[in-house]
Amino acid sequence: MAFTGRWETENQEGYDEFCKLLGIPDDIIEKGRNYKLITEVTQDGETFSWTQIYPTNAKVTNTFTIGKECDMETIGGKKFKATVHLEGGKLSVTFPNYHHTSEISGGKLIETSKAGSVVLKRTSRKL
Repeated sequence: MAFTGRWETENQEGYDEFCKLLGIPDDIIEKGRNYKLITEVTQDGETFSWTQIYPTNAKVTNTFTIGKECDMETIGGKKFKATVHLEGGKLSVTFPNYHHTSEISGGKLIETSKAGSVVLKRTSRKL
């Protein structure tokens, strides 16, 4: 249940390069660069509901059960099927263009998205 709660971005590394690689327009990159993304997580056993609230109150909620294929959606509205795994305290899932992991370290939510050699690392504090 370590992931459960409401989290706010403290800092992120590799944001611009990662967003450009995914084809996100420059004006959207600019809006999101210093935005304090809010992530809300609830957990019931091995089932999670993971909501991210973006600038202009756009939000995406993905619900998944560890080890079971589920329907997911990106912020861009792209729907895909994926299976989330939990190994060594880390949640991991492969999105269409990148691999994403989430973990709790030092009381912080650390999210790492990797596409080839480009890495976005977002650190959030619990609210």
